[in-house]
Amino acid sequence: MSNVKSKAHEKISALGEMKKPISGPGLTAPGVLLLQTLFILLIETFEYAVGKIGTITGIALLLATGGGIYLGRKGTEFVTAVTPPLALFGSTIIVLCTLGGLGFHLARLGLDLVTALAAVAPYLLIGAVTSWGNYLWRIRQDRG
Repeated sequence: MSNVKSKAHEKISALGEMKKPISGPGLTAPGVLLLQTLFILLIETFEYAVGKIGTITGIALLLATGGGIYLGRKGTEFVTAVTPPLALFGSTIIVLCTLGGLGFHLARLGLDLVTALAAVAPYLLIGAVTSWGNYLWRIRQDRG
């Protein structure tokens, strides 16, 4: 029984020692911004081509937030917190105007924009709480 526990502990500790996929101190602020924006745009475009914007885009939003926290270097916490909601808003407008076939019809664009953002709202809230919590925690760590 204890042998099984020690093997499980070895596997867990080996997972904790995994190296980051980026050598060096991590992504700079523009790198985090580009990573999050392109990832959200790519996944949202894929989901909208298949159906409506919703769960897959929400999970991509959370992954983009986690990726920014994990891959960003010290000092990129603010960009990690601010970028996903703005990237989601911008990519939603781009996707609706191009793939949605709306063009720039304001009334229809506004209705579809509110509908799309409402579908992703819980994920956006979870990502915002996580990233802003990380940002505030890092500030507190640096000061004290």
